[in-house]
Amino acid sequence: MPENHSVLPYLRETLIFLALAGILIPILQRYRVNQILGFLAVGVLLGPYGLPLWAGHLPWLQNFTFIRIEGIVALGELGVLFLMFTIGLELSAERLWELRRWVFGAGCAQVLLSAAPIALVALIAGNAIETSIVLGLMLALSSTAVVMQLMTEKNLLNQSVGQANFSILMLQDLAVVPILLLTGLMSRGDTGNLLPLLFNVLLKSVLVILLIYFMGRRVIRPLFKALSQHHQPAIFMALILLSTLGIAGLTQYAGLSMALGAFLAGLLLAETEFRHEVEVTVEPFKSLLLGLFFLSVGMQTDLRAVLNFPFLLPMAVIGLFLIKATVMAIVLRLGRHSWGRAIEGGLLMGQGGEFAFIVTGYAMASHLFSPALAQFVLLVVGLSMFATPMISRGGHLLGNWWDRHHKAAEAPLALAQPEPMQDHVIIVGFGRMGQLLAEVLSGQGIRYAAIDIDMHRSTNRHPLGEPVYYGDVSRPELLHRIHASEAAAIVLTIDHPDAALHAARAIRREFADIPLLARAHDEDHAHCLKQAGANLVMPEALEAGLQLSFFVLEAIGITGEQARLAVRNERTARLAVVQRH
Repeated sequence: MPENHSVLPYLRETLIFLALAGILIPILQRYRVNQILGFLAVGVLLGPYGLPLWAGHLPWLQNFTFIRIEGIVALGELGVLFLMFTIGLELSAERLWELRRWVFGAGCAQVLLSAAPIALVALIAGNAIETSIVLGLMLALSSTAVVMQLMTEKNLLNQSVGQANFSILMLQDLAVVPILLLTGLMSRGDTGNLLPLLFNVLLKSVLVILLIYFMGRRVIRPLFKALSQHHQPAIFMALILLSTLGIAGLTQYAGLSMALGAFLAGLLLAETEFRHEVEVTVEPFKSLLLGLFFLSVGMQTDLRAVLNFPFLLPMAVIGLFLIKATVMAIVLRLGRHSWGRAIEGGLLMGQGGEFAFIVTGYAMASHLFSPALAQFVLLVVGLSMFATPMISRGGHLLGNWWDRHHKAAEAPLALAQPEPMQDHVIIVGFGRMGQLLAEVLSGQGIRYAAIDIDMHRSTNRHPLGEPVYYGDVSRPELLHRIHASEAAAIVLTIDHPDAALHAARAIRREFADIPLLARAHDEDHAHCLKQAGANLVMPEALEAGLQLSFFVLEAIGITGEQARLAVRNERTARLAVVQRH
């Protein structure tokens, strides 16, 4: 396939990846194969160290293999950014503050206690002390992309061990900056003022994070409020990209990790009424870009180099898992987890991280790592990522077996567990009728969540603490975000007849058993809503007309009791006709 470097330099690689994603993902899902393993394996097979090695003898292989990986690596890094962004969406500033004991206490302990034995092994293997220190700190970091993907698949984020792992991953992302600085100092041999320099960098990092957070709160919500009023998905997606990449760019400019900036962007949007709509919009792109990331990791694995170390390489991977899993299990156990859950969490965090590729490249450029050492380290990290899904599954089984035989239960972690919504009422449309219903429900102590496409209603109510979110209810993913499957009822109070009918059909397709009640414009509209799946429909014009009829009868001399009886009979008859349809 001819390449036009002036227009789209990575067009062929992009088309191959999209074809793989369209074919590979359904196959992996059908046969219940972990997607991380699938993309890593395909990356190894189709990357420059796989089938393309035979392209000289079989030129047709070039048509569906990746000769160059630069563009794929760049796109894969976007996947990590959007992963961090969605992690931030799942949190709030208050919840993150409650995690501070695990982020800074347990996180620092895990990094330092894992780095020390790894550095000692590297020193014994004949590396210089500066090289050994950087290796220890670098390999102490785990893969946020791999761990978060596995925890999401296993629903571990709603469990205390998952939150503890997540908190430690946050500290590891913060630790990248001082590790990079330390790498530069070690390569120059300038270690005399090491501690003061590290302290200055950490202080700068904290100040930059706080500044971005507080300034972002003044900018993000007003920006979304101002530019999302036209309800155009393209504008909404552009705002998400602008927020994520813009704040990520600011953190990079300040010398911090771009992944940390993406996390801050998600954290800022988590406190707004746009949170659920953003989650639904980003989800498909995040999965695609994460696939690119794992594909790029597989491409950087040279199987020929693996054969050069048939004994040393597997031992290095096993040793890395043993050291990190042991340290992590002890940290989790000290945090009042059972040994079973501590073992599971430790094995889940035993691999090397994606930041190792960044640090290794920087260390090799500054001549701290030799090319041979850098290649070996990257192989260890890549293979450890490849092994993580299988080891994680084994860790889960081992943890369950341990707790079952030792009759141990996981002690509750002192974290803010998100309270799942159940038996609540979902109000679709928050106009006058929706607001009245919300007040009645609140007065009875019944929880509710409201969705409205009107920008002014959601933005005026959400800052007051009311659970009112911006979004289009015809997207069923949005209802999943507010636990519609656990709701006691869904109530449609939308003013526009066509929008109400469209929403009713979408809701009933996704949630066949949830009671659906609807406000209708008139009796004809009520018939349509019943056919769309509404269980109970109340025509607004009918009720207003009956109330007026009651006052007219009283005004012309009919007694109140006779008027009420006449109106009640008429209401019963008309509603019977409506509900029959």
